[in-house]
Amino acid sequence: MNNSYFNRKFVIQGIFIAIALIIVARLFYIQIIDDKYLLSANNNVMRKKIIYPARGVILDRNGKVLVQNEPVYDIMVTPREVKDLDTLLLCDLLGIDTADFNIRMKKAKAHSPYRASQFMKQVNSSVYAKFQEHLYKFRGFYPLNRTVRSYPDSIAAQFLGYIQEVNERDIEKSNGFYRPGDYIGASGVERAYEELLRGKRGVENQMVDALNRPKGSFMEGKYDTLAVTGDGLVSSLDKDLQILAEKLMKNKLGSVVAIEPSTGEILSFVSSPSYNPNMMVGRELGNNYMKLLNDETKPMFIRPIQASYPPGSVFKVVAALTAQQAGVINDQTIFYCPGGYRYGGGRAIMRCTHVDGATGLVKSIKMSCNTYYGYVYAKMIDSRGMSGPKAYDLWRDALGKFGLGHKLGIDLPGEKPGLVPTSDFYTKRYGNGSWRSSYNISLSIGQGELGITPLQMANIMAIVANRGFYYRPHLIKGIGEKQILKEEFTEKIFAGVDARHYEPVIEGMSQAVNQGGTGAASRIPGIEMCGKTGTVQNPHGENHAVFFAFAPRDNPKIAIAVFVENAGYGGTWAAPIASMMVEKYLKDTISLPKYIQDRIYNGNLMPKPKKVEKKEETVKKDSTKKDSTKNAPKKQTLRTAATEPKKQQKESAILVHHSQVRRNHE
Repeated sequence: MNNSYFNRKFVIQGIFIAIALIIVARLFYIQIIDDKYLLSANNNVMRKKIIYPARGVILDRNGKVLVQNEPVYDIMVTPREVKDLDTLLLCDLLGIDTADFNIRMKKAKAHSPYRASQFMKQVNSSVYAKFQEHLYKFRGFYPLNRTVRSYPDSIAAQFLGYIQEVNERDIEKSNGFYRPGDYIGASGVERAYEELLRGKRGVENQMVDALNRPKGSFMEGKYDTLAVTGDGLVSSLDKDLQILAEKLMKNKLGSVVAIEPSTGEILSFVSSPSYNPNMMVGRELGNNYMKLLNDETKPMFIRPIQASYPPGSVFKVVAALTAQQAGVINDQTIFYCPGGYRYGGGRAIMRCTHVDGATGLVKSIKMSCNTYYGYVYAKMIDSRGMSGPKAYDLWRDALGKFGLGHKLGIDLPGEKPGLVPTSDFYTKRYGNGSWRSSYNISLSIGQGELGITPLQMANIMAIVANRGFYYRPHLIKGIGEKQILKEEFTEKIFAGVDARHYEPVIEGMSQAVNQGGTGAASRIPGIEMCGKTGTVQNPHGENHAVFFAFAPRDNPKIAIAVFVENAGYGGTWAAPIASMMVEKYLKDTISLPKYIQDRIYNGNLMPKPKKVEKKEETVKKDSTKKDSTKNAPKKQTLRTAATEPKKQQKESAILVHHSQVRRNHE
């Protein structure tokens, strides 16, 4: 009997001990491991409210606002706390339907029933004002203050960039800094300076009652942290000059880049066509992005740093400088121009379309003589006592010092290096290494395989203006309150050509503008501007118009490159645009006759749809072929012809006393 009693006693004790252990283990799990009860309890009385910082404001070089912030509100929801909800009222206030409501709630529950998540983002002030009046009726819902970007003048879209919601890759790369629902710079300066612009989040611990009404700070704010606003940026851009440039480039494809030579600061940065940066703000960002992405004119393509063109005649400036430094010509070297340069044993000719006769270095720049630079290139490749490929490598290295064939290092993502082919490229093309200048003579006048970005073009002018050096072109000249400039933008970079070799080239550029040369239409009263026109061959349509310049000749303040696609002669379209911008910047006025200004402002050089394509598509639709578009010709976007009206051609001829010279010498 005693044994039975003792056995029952141990069994009962064991049961109690087991129950106690289970309870302890459960309490340990609830309090230490599983946080859902803690979250639920905390959410009943306390809410951790994220305080998002305002992004840094971006100003122009004169302190004028380019980008600022406007308030919006994210509506947050904790699904477990949602009770007795008037769904129809909520939907009416937020402008959604019940189906949309159910999708949003399902997404929030999938995120976490106990944690707050985003129900609706970027609600504007007017909608939020109505919603706030009824907030006490919507238990489990609360607002988060946010800001979005606002662009008062709607300019410089490709330069400024835009912000977007982070994706999983952004979150992973940030090492925990970003969370779902955060925003990040997606392009332009917003992307390049993201870590400075974004600021630092804060947290506010707020007490709430059972009806979701705020009841003050938890522990009097002892555990709160303040949000820190992002650093402001002062850009190098001149807002007034940028507005002018964008107006001048309206309805045109191309680029304008203007640089202050003494600092490398970019004064104007235009990629045309552009778009209104306010399109990339708010809940329509995704739809607008797809519209811009599918636009045939490629408004999101950043032409100044991503488009690569043959430089045309403006390349002769670099050719003249590098040849002098190599010792193959000097300022007294004369070549005879009979109307073209013969090569390949005289069997082929690179035509000049004019006869200049005896031509020296200064005249070759003024009149843009193709023949002269055919001889220069031949001397560089054929007359240096070495093989063609080896001489070409020296020639290519000299171009590299002018910033060609590699990235310049601008403070924007997506910069392209352009193209200066290697000697191996030609050796492979011709099957051996015995090739000479006649094999790629088109390089001598900036054609052939050469590709240069508009930024590189403007930088060449900055080098010439400085007589031999440049600073890396950059768009931000001051960071934060202390106006810090990145160290890499203070480095003086030499182009490898002695200062004395620049004077004859500059004299030729001055005469090209001021003494009846190819840029005579761009002459500015009272300012000695030195420039060079170019007409770049375009196999896909009308030639491209180019103009490079700097001004004034002594102590230059601005260097500029204008590239207008499918516009014909450089002196007709590109030169007047540069002239107006230079005069506006230096004298705050424009003296060019009004009818010329009107022609530029109102000119439309955008690609026109090809009627032939439409007819062909109609025929194919009527045919019995399954694939009606398979063989349709591809549309040209960046290099489509835009015919200049005869009236404009006549008018441009009146502009210049030496109009025949201009047509023959570009």
